[in-house]
Amino acid sequence: MKVLIIDDEEDFRTIASSCLGLLGGAEVVEASDGEEGLKKAEKEQPDVILLDLVMPGMDGTQVLTNMRKNPATVDIPVIFVTTKGMFDGFDEMKKLGALAVITKPFDPVKLADQVKKIVEDAKAAG
Repeated sequence: MKVLIIDDEEDFRTIASSCLGLLGGAEVVEASDGEEGLKKAEKEQPDVILLDLVMPGMDGTQVLTNMRKNPATVDIPVIFVTTKGMFDGFDEMKKLGALAVITKPFDPVKLADQVKKIVEDAKAAG
């Protein structure tokens, strides 16, 4: 599985990348902001994207909206990642195609399994 992490926090990217790569066996690509994330999503064609909701410049909602307008990224599954208590309006995100929300802080040992389960459940649901 190839995972793209789009998050402005380097610490989060490093920890999540290690968890997904070392513990989960995933190929991980990172982007530090929305614009870079959009480019990498198109180029890398990941199986899933972990997308931070709150970022300077282009936030997660704007990134997802732009992805859904691009034929190359329209079908890539997205899981939002945000600080606990900062997320409301997930119904709107689901309309854009977000699969789920993982809150920070997350359990590093469980992250890879969480992501795999969310993607598998979404595929099974069709």
